[in-house]
Amino acid sequence: MATKDLTTDAAREKDREKWMARFQVRLAMQPGVDRAVVLQAVKEVTTHCADTGEHPRTAFGDPDAYAVQVAARLVPADRAARARRQDAAVDALGSVLKKARDVTGL
Repeated sequence: MATKDLTTDAAREKDREKWMARFQVRLAMQPGVDRAVVLQAVKEVTTHCADTGEHPRTAFGDPDAYAVQVAARLVPADRAARARRQDAAVDALGSVLKKARDVTGL
């Protein structure tokens, strides 16, 4: 029985690590999110889970959806808007460069 408990604990820990990794990646991809925001959010989740013993999925739900919520809460609206504009400009430039390569055959 102890072996089963260890296996279950190991699986639970691996699932927790996967949740945290996905959360961090999705959070980092949100407009305006920097390293400080990611570190703050990870600390909040880690502290909550340590205090309550809850799994992050139980406490916060889907890591992708929670990353969006955290970004909206921690990133000032003007910084997020500026990042979105910059991302749009980079995407537009990339599209133009791709079309130029297609036309020139490079």
